[in-house]
Amino acid sequence: MVHSISRLGCTASDDPAHLDFAVIHGFLTACYWSKGIPEATVRRAAANSITFGVYDDVTGAQLAYARVVTDRATFAYLCDVFVLDSQRGRGLSRLLMDTILSHPDLQGLRRWLLMTRDAHGLYSRYGFSPLKNPAAAMELHHPDIYNCAT
Repeated sequence: MVHSISRLGCTASDDPAHLDFAVIHGFLTACYWSKGIPEATVRRAAANSITFGVYDDVTGAQLAYARVVTDRATFAYLCDVFVLDSQRGRGLSRLLMDTILSHPDLQGLRRWLLMTRDAHGLYSRYGFSPLKNPAAAMELHHPDIYNCAT
């Protein structure tokens, strides 16, 4: 069953049939966290996640995207969140977050994680905060995996 919320002349939805991979890949390949990412990798990541898009109700154009990597029981990682530059300031990030956090498969999770360099204000509205114990977190990071400088 498709989960969606409509407002602001747009609809946010988890329906993967509406994803526009030209838009998604075009944004992600140029942004700081996934510079140079191959389209095949973007598609594979989407296929293995719960994906969300925001679409213009008149044109159907994709305006925003996010995906959640989750076990649907205890944990979720929110990633690849973006609103197209030309659409910022309209409240679409809040529409996207409201849709994600109300998704039936994402209720009752013990922990959510995300990483952001510049959107702390948005996420703090939804209860996200800096790690309480950052020394407990570890990572295995390959910053040059897409063969370009980060």
